[in-house]
Amino acid sequence: MTGRLFSGHLAYAGLLVLTASLPLAACGTKHPDSAPIPSAARRQARAAAAARAEQDRRIARLELAMLEKSAQVEELQTRLDEAREEVVRAMAKLQTLASRAEAASGMAEAEVALQPLKARRTSQQTAPEAAQASRLLREASAEFNQENYGGALYLANQAKALAAAGTGRLYARERSADRPGEKPFAVPIPLKAVGSGNVREAPGTTSPIAFAVQGGDSLTGYSYVEDWVRISDEMGRGGWIFRKLIARR
Repeated sequence: MTGRLFSGHLAYAGLLVLTASLPLAACGTKHPDSAPIPSAARRQARAAAAARAEQDRRIARLELAMLEKSAQVEELQTRLDEAREEVVRAMAKLQTLASRAEAASGMAEAEVALQPLKARRTSQQTAPEAAQASRLLREASAEFNQENYGGALYLANQAKALAAAGTGRLYARERSADRPGEKPFAVPIPLKAVGSGNVREAPGTTSPIAFAVQGGDSLTGYSYVEDWVRISDEMGRGGWIFRKLIARR
C-alpha cells in the first residue's frame, strides 16, 4: 500500500515538471514570419538597381524617338527633292522665265557663297549644307546645259541659300561657345523677320548689335536661350534675335 502511494507521488511530480517545462519551450521557438530588416547597404543596392533600370528605359525611349525623327527627316527630304524636281520640270516648259545671263549670274553667286564651306572640308566643322549645295549646283549646271535657264536659276538660288545657312551656322558656332541653357533645334529652321529689328552678339537687350534686319528678310534658326534665337542671314552673318521679331518662313 505504501509502495503504491509512493509511486503515485512520483508520477504526480513528473507531471508537474513536464507541465512547467512546456512554456519555456514555447518561449524559445522563433516565429517564421518575423523576417530580418534589410540593412542600409541592401537598401542602397536596390535603389541603385532601380535607378539603373529607369535610366535604361529612358535611353531606350530616346533611341526610339531618335529613330523616328531620323525617318521623318529622311521622308521630308525625299518630298523636298521631289517637289524641287517638279518645279525644275515645270520651268523647263517656260523657256522665257529666266535669261541665260540671269542663270549664269545666279550660279556664279551660289558658287561664291559655297566657297567658305568648301574651305572647311578638311576640318572637323564640315557643314552638311556643303554637300547639298554642291549637288544642287551640279543639277543647275545640267539644266543650264539643257537651256532650262529658269530651272538652273531656281536650283542655283536653292544652293546659295543652303550655303549661306551653313556658313552662318558655323560662324555663329565659332563666335561663341554654347551658352548655359542653350538648346539646339533638331534641324535648322527657316525663319523670316516680321519687321525691322536688331540682331545682337549675345542673347539680351544690353548686348552689342551685330546687324539689323528688315521685314521679310530670310533667316535660319539653330538654337535658343529662353526668348532669344541664334540665327544667321543669307549673307552668312550670325547673332541672336528676340523671338517676337521672327516667324516661320
